Amino acid sequence: MPISNQATSESEKGTMTDQDGDPRVLEVNETGHVQELERNFSLFSICAVGIVTGNSWAALGGSIVVAIYNGGPPGVLYEFIAVSIFYWLVAASLAELASSMPSSAGVYHWASITPGPKYGRICGWFAGWWNTFAWICATATMASISSQIAVTIYGLYHPAYTPERWHIFIGYLIVTWSCCAIILFANRALPMVNNIGLCFILAGVFITIIVCAVMPHITGSGYATSSFVWSEWSNQTGYTSDGFVFLAGMLNGAYSVGTPDCVSHLAEEIPQPKRNVPLAIAAQMVIGFVTAFLYMIAIFYAISNIDDVLAAPYFPLATIYAQATSSTAGTMGLLFIIFVPILCCCIGTFTTAGRSLWAISRDGAVPFSGTLGVISPRFKNPFNATLFCGCFATVLGAIYVGSSTAFNAFVGSFVVLSTLSYLASILPFIFTGRFSRSLQAPGPYINSMRPGPYQMGHKLGYAVNTISCLYIIVFVVIYCFPYLMPVTAVNMNYACLITGFVSIFAALWWFVKGGNYVGPTAMVHEGEVHSSGLVGSTEESASKE
Repeated sequence: MPISNQATSESEKGTMTDQDGDPRVLEVNETGHVQELERNFSLFSICAVGIVTGNSWAALGGSIVVAIYNGGPPGVLYEFIAVSIFYWLVAASLAELASSMPSSAGVYHWASITPGPKYGRICGWFAGWWNTFAWICATATMASISSQIAVTIYGLYHPAYTPERWHIFIGYLIVTWSCCAIILFANRALPMVNNIGLCFILAGVFITIIVCAVMPHITGSGYATSSFVWSEWSNQTGYTSDGFVFLAGMLNGAYSVGTPDCVSHLAEEIPQPKRNVPLAIAAQMVIGFVTAFLYMIAIFYAISNIDDVLAAPYFPLATIYAQATSSTAGTMGLLFIIFVPILCCCIGTFTTAGRSLWAISRDGAVPFSGTLGVISPRFKNPFNATLFCGCFATVLGAIYVGSSTAFNAFVGSFVVLSTLSYLASILPFIFTGRFSRSLQAPGPYINSMRPGPYQMGHKLGYAVNTISCLYIIVFVVIYCFPYLMPVTAVNMNYACLITGFVSIFAALWWFVKGGNYVGPTAMVHEGEVHSSGLVGSTEESASKE
């Protein structure tokens, strides 16, 4: 539970009696919770987390053939530019909230504060469920891509090999539990792991670009034409409207850049989070865009036969690399270069998922909160929450063995669920006047958000927040449309079904436990103490302390 006392800076001191009856001094962080996590991350390592977990170029490469259907190479490039612009605005909105109130709960915490006490509990509740489930689905996605790459590398040297879904599942299990083991048992090594991942990501994209740019000339396979890369629109979705195909194709770019909140879930593990979290978000978005855009240009020019790419039996990126290098060894080398960053990305997604689940569990918002919402005194991390994420990802992998369509339904809902959680925190911030009421006495519609070191101006902030919300509202609908026409049970987009299921389950649990749920609260800062003790808290939360 949050501890109510007057704040003096980004953290405070509270007292608690131990088992021997002696008082102990405890640090209370900006969220109002006792500081339980160790602050192991520096600014550099937290930037590495954002870049590694975002991993835009590798994520886009892993799903490139899906993107090509929506307009061909020109569609992929221009759709990526368009969606990146919108996500920069979303990222700017989230960075402003993170600078005001850094919390491992991320959007769940902000969605609980920005609407004010009257609606904060319900908004935060659903935002927490959407965001947490989205990140758990992201773990399954990255583990699946990692496994597919490993199986593809094996297949390069065994031409007669025919991959089966259970082969992918075995690799999936190895990747999932290897990543979980690193997070569970090597918490203090995570900054180093992410720093290593950052080196692989930056060096990997540079090497891949050079190889794809040089090897077609050396081998004589030649390059694709500039018109093929930049202007030859190819609509292979079955939709008759190219405009709609362009909008729907932005989903592929959204998947690769749509993680601006990932570093916010480590806010309680870094010094000066009000300053450093927004900087890490900026580094993630800028480096992610530049590396992904240059990478796509390089691999598109290296394609000599697009039909072979689209007809590839599994992991089409391998076919692109084979056309670029004209050698098995070169293809294997490039696949290994993308395998390591995606493996590091998988570690990052499990880290974020575990922190997200722990954050909402400590507030009692999910079943088994007493077990999931604790920090391991031995390993100094949310051990139980991370372990649950690994188990849930294993269940999703088992679903893949029986039905790839059902598996894709879960992993494909990441973008919709995550953007809905962003909406739940940004939209109420607009309606409650952003920071304009920060010094007013607590009220049902007072959000109590204080500006942090990073703050957009009043008019610019409203514009950025509004455009971000309009983008999310419109594109959440578009991203639920079927990928191809005519629609079949196999190519149907089930993201809306999974989102609806998660929302209904969260609503049912609200009726079970919502009456006793308090949720995150905003800390009081010196000179701003009101009778409630906690800014924006309800009488119920005060009575529970």
